[in-house]
Amino acid sequence: MREIPTPTYQYEIDRLVAAYKRAVVEIQRELERLDLTDLSRANAQAALVEVARILASLNEEAAAWVEENIPQAARDGVVRALVSLGVVETVEEARSIARFNRLNKAMVDAAISDMQTDVLAVTQNINKRVRDAVRKATADAMRANLSRGINGRRTIGRDITTGIRKQLGDAADGAIRDAAGRVWKVNTYVDMLARTKLAETYREATTNEAVSRGALYAVISRHGAIDSCKYHEGRIIRLTGEGDPRYPTYDQIKASGQCFHPSCRHSFSPLRDPNKLPESVRERADRQAELGDKALATGKRNPKDVE
Repeated sequence: MREIPTPTYQYEIDRLVAAYKRAVVEIQRELERLDLTDLSRANAQAALVEVARILASLNEEAAAWVEENIPQAARDGVVRALVSLGVVETVEEARSIARFNRLNKAMVDAAISDMQTDVLAVTQNINKRVRDAVRKATADAMRANLSRGINGRRTIGRDITTGIRKQLGDAADGAIRDAAGRVWKVNTYVDMLARTKLAETYREATTNEAVSRGALYAVISRHGAIDSCKYHEGRIIRLTGEGDPRYPTYDQIKASGQCFHPSCRHSFSPLRDPNKLPESVRERADRQAELGDKALATGKRNPKDVE
């Protein structure tokens, strides 16, 4: 088994996050131009048309990013399998022969579709939040004028306009609401989404290539994790349900949430026979297996809850 560095895709992820940041700033500037002292439904609708244009452009940019980077992550996963299994000697050789087998072709198509759906959900959510905020701002501005019996300009109190401005600005920077009811900032959510999807694609492509070549096992990568991943670094796993049941499967560890979680940096290097690993690697794997099994038994994700 040969290990190679796991790609971080930091540059690619930063590009996608930057696109969303730019769109949020453009939307916020558009909303700031709204004259709250004389805000009509017609003016509000004009602003929403411009917001829709900004989001449509963002959707096109995000779709192109997905089409480019999901297949690249899959190719990198194939390369890892080829090098780890000794099919080739170098990464350069692996890249020259890397092709998608039937499993990986189907996986890449599905991953692209899933990612497209996820990024579209972000812009749809921004659009809905902005529309709701603009409608509320319009109603609040009109109500403020009517409550004072004034229909002229510059009559709304500063405290009211400040509150409305904040609502509008916050609406543009809310990407998604999770199951716990938390609204994620756009850049944080998109970063997590991209990092997770690329890593999952990379690991799945590695698995598909390895299994197609008769390799059912792998060793989890190490980078000195400080969260619950640290109990699984360097341990041996099964890539499928086949093989020696002494080793947990990738799906079992992922399902625990302790490793291969969202934004997780860990990957694995495939191998055909764990018994042929160097003694030092097997000893480390055995030590990690004890810690990892304890962590799995507790079901805890915080290392302090395991130790």
